[in-house]
Amino acid sequence: MNTRRPPPDPVAVLRGHRASVMDVCFHPTKPLLFTGATNGELRIWDTTQHRTLSSSWVHTAAHGIICIATSPLIGNNKIVSQGRDGTVKYWDIEEGGLLRTPSVTIKTNSYHFCKLSLVKTPSHCLVQTQADISPIDVPVEQLSNKVLKECKDDDMEARQTSSVEVLDGIKSESIEGGQTESIFQMKDSTEGSKFVAVAGEQPSQVEIWDLNTAERLACLPQICNEDSLNRSTKSRGMCMAVQAFLPSEYQSFLNVLAGYEDGSIAWWDMRNPAIPLTSVKFHSEPVLSLTVDSPCTGGISGAADDKIVLFTLDHQMGSCQVKKEIALDRPGIAGTSIRTDGKIVATAGWDHRIRIYNYHKGNALAILKYHSAMMTNRDLGFSISPLLDSEKKANLVVTDRGLVVQFSFFLHISMMC
Repeated sequence: MNTRRPPPDPVAVLRGHRASVMDVCFHPTKPLLFTGATNGELRIWDTTQHRTLSSSWVHTAAHGIICIATSPLIGNNKIVSQGRDGTVKYWDIEEGGLLRTPSVTIKTNSYHFCKLSLVKTPSHCLVQTQADISPIDVPVEQLSNKVLKECKDDDMEARQTSSVEVLDGIKSESIEGGQTESIFQMKDSTEGSKFVAVAGEQPSQVEIWDLNTAERLACLPQICNEDSLNRSTKSRGMCMAVQAFLPSEYQSFLNVLAGYEDGSIAWWDMRNPAIPLTSVKFHSEPVLSLTVDSPCTGGISGAADDKIVLFTLDHQMGSCQVKKEIALDRPGIAGTSIRTDGKIVATAGWDHRIRIYNYHKGNALAILKYHSAMMTNRDLGFSISPLLDSEKKANLVVTDRGLVVQFSFFLHISMMC
């Protein structure tokens, strides 16, 4: 008897956008969804009632929106938008809508399709039991008794401390040889700096900006002039994906992962912005998506080639290593997302399929089929909600042209591709 269940159908198709939807993100604590389109429109949706709460034109129709992002670190009533016009805007949310003007506008002068990254901070370190997610049917009662194990007390205490800290300033010191060391540090302050990482004006660079002051704080790699940009950096090509985070071991210093056109990934530590901590090449084609998990000890990368890579970050050794490679029949992964509990990961492919995997073991759990248009890094919106509803279901939202499609699936998925 075949015990496999079919993939879930959408629970809602949200209509209203008059142009292709480029990006989506969930509110960190409320049942709200934000969507940004190629005509510059940003909509706020009620994910419970499946209706639009507000609509604002945040970037010009000629340029549109590349990315929208929220995070508890920048505030529960804040959202950041990135446009193809080379600007990043910082918005306040009041009474279910945006204010008429942004509180801060950053002119990056970078015109490309690499999405910005807010800083991810380490959350509780959770280790999954071997049987937590199984591709075969298991009674729900049995699954509910299988819980996550906590890490060592000292590691947990460190992560709990980091979750309430906020970024506060940058300290620069000159050292021998004229090299400058930039230190982005976490301190106890409710009004600390809020950082955003974006692909730079120079195609192979990553820039760090302060959302409070609209000042550019650092470039990766840090250079004195354009001629000093070394050949190895230029040979990587354009920066295609970026993820800023705080490592679990050294939580007071900002780190950045950057994926490049040649398939390489560089890990930058802001204490030495001149050279990366390490550089690896997991892919043979441009890296299109990078996501770090909640403990900031690993993550997933997607590229234009025929594989997905799950990797680990060793903060003591400063190394990035492959944990598992997942082969694809059809190349092209434009988006990746890891659920906050660290159980599942979802990927969005050029073959207009959403694939769900067990994050720890890498086995396939489901394929969500709805879309008719190819998902590329230019027209993909993709997000997993950090919230679970009363029936312990998780929400995943993807976009297809002018539609926003919401799927809902049980916390313990028991289906195979």
